[in-house]
Amino acid sequence: MSETKELSPVEEIKLNSNNLRGKIAEGLDRNIDSYEEEEKQLLKFHGLYQQKDRDRKKDENGNDIEAPTSFMIRGRIPGGRLTAEQYLVWDNLGDKFGGGAIRLTTRQSVQLHTLRIFHLRDVMREIDRINLSSMGACGDVVRNVTQAVNPLGKKDLSLLDGVAQLLSDHFKYKTNAYAEVWLGDKQVNKDQDDPIYGKTYLPRKFKIAVTLAGNNTVDLYANDMGFAATLSSSGQIDGYFVFAGGGFGMTHNKPETFARAASLLGWVPEAQLIPVAEAIVTAHRDFGDRTNRKHARLKYVLADKGVEWFRTEVESRSKAKFDVNKQLPAWEIPSYLGWSEREDGTLALGFHTLAGRIKDVPGKPLKSALREIIGGYKLDVQISADQDLILMGIKKEDRPKIEKRLEELNVSAKSPSPLFDRALACPALPTCALALTESERSFPELLNGIQKVLDKLGLSDRAPVVRMTGCPNGCARPYSAEVGIVGQQAGGKYSLFFGADAAGTKVGDYVAKKIALADIPAQLEKVFVLWKEEGNPGEKFGDYVNRFPLDKFRQAIGSF
Repeated sequence: MSETKELSPVEEIKLNSNNLRGKIAEGLDRNIDSYEEEEKQLLKFHGLYQQKDRDRKKDENGNDIEAPTSFMIRGRIPGGRLTAEQYLVWDNLGDKFGGGAIRLTTRQSVQLHTLRIFHLRDVMREIDRINLSSMGACGDVVRNVTQAVNPLGKKDLSLLDGVAQLLSDHFKYKTNAYAEVWLGDKQVNKDQDDPIYGKTYLPRKFKIAVTLAGNNTVDLYANDMGFAATLSSSGQIDGYFVFAGGGFGMTHNKPETFARAASLLGWVPEAQLIPVAEAIVTAHRDFGDRTNRKHARLKYVLADKGVEWFRTEVESRSKAKFDVNKQLPAWEIPSYLGWSEREDGTLALGFHTLAGRIKDVPGKPLKSALREIIGGYKLDVQISADQDLILMGIKKEDRPKIEKRLEELNVSAKSPSPLFDRALACPALPTCALALTESERSFPELLNGIQKVLDKLGLSDRAPVVRMTGCPNGCARPYSAEVGIVGQQAGGKYSLFFGADAAGTKVGDYVAKKIALADIPAQLEKVFVLWKEEGNPGEKFGDYVNRFPLDKFRQAIGSF
C-alpha cells in the first residue's frame, strides 16, 4: 500500500468508531428510521446490512410509496452446523420478523431479511440465547468459517468441527461493542487492544474454509484462506495444505479488478494451523490496500507481490516452513443430496433448496415441512456451501413416515434435475443495494430454459455448474462455475463467464457481455452444440472449454 495515498472513507469510519460502537445504540434507543453512512458501515461488523425494498409499490391512487428502511441479519454459524433447537429459533425469527422466510447462504449461514430497526435487539437476544451470534458475520473481519459437509457422519470429516470452531473463535474481534449494543451488557473494563485487527481491522472482508484434502464441497479456492487437512495412519489430522488469495469481487470493464482462485502455499504440520492462519490474516492487515476498497482483498496482495513473496512473508511471521513438494490429491465433490446412511446407522436427508430460500408458497409449504420434521424428530442440520440443508440423525424406521409426510405436503427434497443440484443464485433485487439485475427471482425460469437446451442436445446427464448473480461482486460464486452469469446492466443485461471447472479449482473470464436474460439459453446453445460435437465422451463442460482459447467461444456467441 502506498503511504502517500489517502485512506478510503471507510478506514476513517473504523478508526473513529469507538471500537465499532459509533452511534448504533443511540439510534436504537431513539428508534430512528435509518442510519447515516458511518453507522451503516459499522452495522456490518455486527452482522447487519441496512437495506431498502427496491420494488416500486403504489398506493390506491397510483402514487409511488417509498418502502421503509429494513435490515438483513446474517448469523455466525461455523461450518453451518445447527442443533434442532437452534434451527427452530431461526425459523421462528423468520416468521416473526423476516417476512415468513429464512435464507441459507453460500457461507453456510442463515439470513433474515426485512427486519425493522425496532426488531433488531429482540432478534439479537434470541440468537444469543441459543449460543450463536451475528458478530463479525459481515464487515472487514474474518467472517463465517465454512467447512466440508458431513452427511455420512464420518469420523474424519467430524474432525473439522473443532478446526472450524477454533478458527472462528480465534478471529473474533475483541471489542465489547456487540454485547453492549445488542445484549445490554455494561462495559466494566476497557476494550482489550486487538492484537490481530488493531483499530482499523482488515482492509476488506476475509473468508476461510476448511476441508479434507480431496473433498471440495466447500469451494475452497473461492476463499481468502483455505485449509485442506491430511490424516495420519491413526486417522487424526497431521497437517494441512494451505491456500491463500481467492476472492471474487470485481467491477465490469475495469480489468484491474478480477476474480482469482486461491494459490497453494504448501503443506504445514497440524501444530502450525493457528500461527500460519494468523500470519496470513495479519499479512492482509498490513499489506492490503486501504486506499481503494476495490483493490483491498487479499487476492490483490498475492497478485501484486507474487505467491513466492507471500509464502516467504507468511513463513517469516509464523516461523513455519511450507512443504511445497507434498502431493495434493485430486479433488472430488461428492453429492450429499437425497437419502444416505450414516456411520452410526442413522440416516441423513440432503434437502435441495434452490437459492437457499426457505418459505411457504401456495401448494408447497417448504418452511412448515422442514420445521415439522426437524422439530418433530429432533434432527441436527448442516447448511451446505451450495445453499442446501442436510437433515441428520434420522432413525431408519422414521424414513417412511417422513417420506409420506413430505408427499402429503407436496414438498420434495429432490432437485428437478442435475442442472439444479449445484446451481446458486444471490438474492439481488429487490433488497440488495448493489444489484444491477435480477438473480434469485429469475433463476428458476432461466434454469428451465437451459434445461430445455440440455435435453434437446442430450447433455442433461453432465449438466454444467451454473451460478448467477445480480452484480459483479460474485456472492453466489459465479466465477468458479462452469457457466457464470453476472448482472452487468440495469434492464436485465448479463455477462457470461466460462473457463472454470466443475471441481472449483479455477476462475472463468468473459465470453459475452450485455446479453438479455431471455437470450441466455439460446446463446449457451451455440456453445453447447460445439461441446456435444467436439467434446470427449462424458467430458464435463468446463473441461471441454479449457482445451481451447476462450476466443473460440466468444466468436461462437458473437457478443463480446
